[in-house]
Order: sequence, then C-alpha cells, then structure tokens
Amino acid sequence: MFKKELINTGYLLWIIYCLYSCRQSAPFNNTTPAWYKNEFIYNLDVKTFKDSDGNGTGDFKGLTEQLDYLRSLGVTTLWLAPFQPSPRQDDGYDVSDYYGIDPEVGDSTSFREFLEAAHRRQMRVIMDVVLNHSSIEHPWFRQSRDSSSPKHNWYLWSARRPKDWDKGSGFPGVENETWTRDSVTGQYFFHRFYHFEPDLNFQNPEVVAASRQILGYWLEKGVDGFRLDAVPFIIADPRKSAAHPEHDFDILHQLVRSVKDRHPSAVLLGEANVTPAENEDYFSEAKDGLDMMFNFYVNQYLFYAVASGNTKFLAEALDKTTRKPAVAQWAYFLRNHDEVDLGRLSRRQLQETYKELGPDTSMQLYGRGIRRRLAPMLGNNKQRLQMLYSLLFALPGTPVIRYGEEIGMGDTLVLKERLAIRTPMQWNNRKNGGFSIADSCIRPVISTGVYSYYNVNVATQLQDSASLLNHIRRMVSLRKRFPMIGAGYWEIVNTHSPQTLTLRYTDKKSTLITCFNFSDKPVQLRLDLPRETKLTNLYTGRKNVAGNQALALEPYGWRWYLLN
Repeated sequence: MFKKELINTGYLLWIIYCLYSCRQSAPFNNTTPAWYKNEFIYNLDVKTFKDSDGNGTGDFKGLTEQLDYLRSLGVTTLWLAPFQPSPRQDDGYDVSDYYGIDPEVGDSTSFREFLEAAHRRQMRVIMDVVLNHSSIEHPWFRQSRDSSSPKHNWYLWSARRPKDWDKGSGFPGVENETWTRDSVTGQYFFHRFYHFEPDLNFQNPEVVAASRQILGYWLEKGVDGFRLDAVPFIIADPRKSAAHPEHDFDILHQLVRSVKDRHPSAVLLGEANVTPAENEDYFSEAKDGLDMMFNFYVNQYLFYAVASGNTKFLAEALDKTTRKPAVAQWAYFLRNHDEVDLGRLSRRQLQETYKELGPDTSMQLYGRGIRRRLAPMLGNNKQRLQMLYSLLFALPGTPVIRYGEEIGMGDTLVLKERLAIRTPMQWNNRKNGGFSIADSCIRPVISTGVYSYYNVNVATQLQDSASLLNHIRRMVSLRKRFPMIGAGYWEIVNTHSPQTLTLRYTDKKSTLITCFNFSDKPVQLRLDLPRETKLTNLYTGRKNVAGNQALALEPYGWRWYLLN
C-alpha cells in the first residue's frame, strides 16, 4: 500500500511541475520554415489513448488531460490517427465523412480545445488524412453506384471483371482481389486495400478538387499539417495495370500547392514505401513535393540488422537514401501503427528476420511483415531496446514513435491483423491500466503476462530512473541539443566492424559521433581520430582520450560522443 501511495504522490508532484513549466513557455510560433527538421513526433490514436467519460473509448478530452505527460516526454508534434466518422471496419481508415468528428471521441468544441491546449504547450498537431479510398458507406460511393450520377466517375468501375482482378492487393493473403463485384450494381469496383474501401479516382479533376477542399477545411480548423496515407496509390492509375500502375505526380503537386497556398509552413508527411530511385519524385526539387517521408527503405534493413547482427545492408540503405532536396526531411521510426514491412528484403533475409523476431506464423502478416510491438520482438531485452532508441534519435532525420513504445508495451496476437499492436495505453496499475473506468473498452487492455498493465505502465516507469521511459526522455533531450542531426550534415564512419554502425555529424561548432553494437557480443572498434582526441560521453558525462585506441562496446552497447 505504501509503495502504491508513493507512486501516486510522485505522479501528482510531476503533474504539478509540468503545469507550472507550461505556464512559463513562450508564445507558440506557427510560421517557422522547415520546423519539422528538429521535431520529435508522437503518433497516437485518440480512441485508444485516454477515456475521459467512462464509455470505454478514448476521446479528445482525455487526450487533452495527458498533454502535460507528452510535453514532459519532449514531444513537439502530435500525429493523430483518423478520428473522423467511420464504420471502423479498418480502425478508422475507412472514412465515411471527411469533414466530421467521430462522436465517440468528441465534437468540434473538444477538438478546438485540444488544439488550443497543444499549441499553448508548444506542440504542433498533424492529422492522418486518408484520400486514397473512402468507406463503402460514404455517401459519395453510394451515389456513384448510379451510372447517371455525377459521382459515378469519382470511383473506378468496370462492367466486366478486368484480367488483373487479383493483382496488386495491399493486403495479400487477406484480400486476394482488387476488383470486387458490387452486389448492388453487378459491376466491379477497384480497391487497393479492403473490399469495403473503394479507391477514389484521382484521374477525375473533381476528386482532386474535393481533396483540396478537405485539406483546406482542416487547416482552417487549426491543424499544422497532414500525414498523407498511401501516397503512391493516390497518384496511381490502376486501369491499365493494378500491379504496376502509372503515376501522375501532378496530382501530388496540386495537393501540395493547395496546402502551401493556405498555410506555407504546414507540413506534408507522406506514407510512400518506394525505392530510393523514386524518392526524388515524391520530394520534388521544385518545392511542390512532400516535405517529409517515412524512410521505409532504411527501416526494413534496420530490422534485418537487428535480426542478423550485421549492419552492412543498413549502412547501404542509409547511403542510398541520402540524396534529397535540402528542404526535405526523412522521418525515422522503429514501430508504427502497421506491420513491420519487410517486403524489400531478399527471401533469405526475410526468413532470417522472421526466425529471430517473429518465428510463429501468428506473428507474421501479408507474407512480408511482423505484427508485433518492439519489446516482445526483442524478448524485452532492456539493453537492446535502449540501444535501438538511442539509434533512432541519432538517425539523420526526424524521430517518430508510436504511443506505448516509450514504456515497452506488448501486443495481443489474438486480435486480427494490425490490431494486435493497437491496444489501449497503459497509464497505471489501476482498472484497465488507467485508460478507462468502463467495464468494457474499445479493445482489451493487456492484463496478463509480462506486458500487463500491472507490470508495464507510465506511472511506475516515471518513478524508475533506469526505465525505458526515462531513457527515451534523456535521448529526446540529447537530440534537441544537436540540431545538426536534422540538418543532414552526416557520414557513416567505417570502423571495420560489421556488427556496428557509427555515424558522424559535424557543424561549425562541434562534432558528434554515435556508435551502436547490434551484436550480442562485445566488440572493439577504431574511430581513427587524431592522437589525443578527447571524447565526452554525452549520456554519462565521462571523458576519455580516444586517438587511435580501440573503443569497447558491450553487447548491444551504444555511445554518443562529443569531440573536443
């Protein structure tokens, strides 16, 4: 009982501190150019973050109550999963009203109050916008079933089943066709993802105009930008080939210009899992491309490095994605809200990664991915987790994490597909992990085993200086001290050790060297620095002289060094 009271008292004192420090903050500046280069982005789903009214579903009021926690973590940008009305057949990505707010998560007033509260705390807000497809229940699609309706050409219809009706599925093994027969009309409609998510036809200028209106509407509401879902499929024309469609980048440029005309500093963060050769088309030197993209290419080889203990292909992936416009930025992540996509690995590399990180078929998805959170994948190995998060904040771009990853939350594999990693946030060891007082929640809170909310929660980790949560807080603070990481002046250092990755950043003031051991064995590496070079370990504050001496890294060890 005493321990529980101590934790609750400490949590209360910490909240009081956050409230006080928030009052001391400077006015929010929403016009800084390229502000996204040195942000820390935190992705969450309002529905599973915090329930304020006891109905079992998270809401904007609950999220607003937790903003001080997010600010104390160092979060500077919130990325919200879809919160518009939806049948929720795809966890909200099947939007049925682009201009509304799901009544279970709030209304226009609670959304406005949340935005204002976030901005007071110097946090920007970007929202998921799903333009590639709508719900089959969207009024647009219902109207499109009538061939005489102006909306008919807003979707892709075919009187006969196309020859490639079973090609190009985004969810192979779950959805085995991309042209599905509509039971109402008898015609076939195209869908890249689920059969209840028909693709919109962006070859139709009216659809492009409607999308621009949607983006403009939410900008007027006060959001600071968008995470654009499935960008390559927005600009694709699958009518000639579903598997290998042509892409019209002018569509993307129209959407970007529309946003920038309204809000020049708004950010567009794209989900575009493409090859390095295609990256420049999405970024665009003409400043009408995406501001940011997730670096899926590096992420896949990062997980192969984790599984194999060899960083060769990770280093090559970083090198291949170096070229981009100066204003553009990569977003790096470890786990996002989907599966770990390994589709670009060779068959041997994929099987090796499966064997180490997702050996059971229940852990695998779509023949290419792993549907587990990071902590279970790594056997809850604390040193390994800390090394990877230290790497995340050292990668040459903007770090992004998913809610719950900062405390090492687990997964629930009995939930279908990607829902396994979308369980409610675990705040404390009280009922439902403090997420909700309801008897039944939107999704089960993890309540048994190593990752139960009794063992893994925010309140407990705040009191433990050695917790993963406090490690990440320290890494966020370190990352903010070195904006050169986001500026792009970096290189890979050859240490002649295939188990390690070493990155060097240099600006006019200082040089930063970061080293990471992906092996479960200690390694020695040489930095080939000038004799008597002094290094300061930025995590511990200890100083030593390196020169040509070998530096020792323990299993899964890591260092951030500042050179004199």
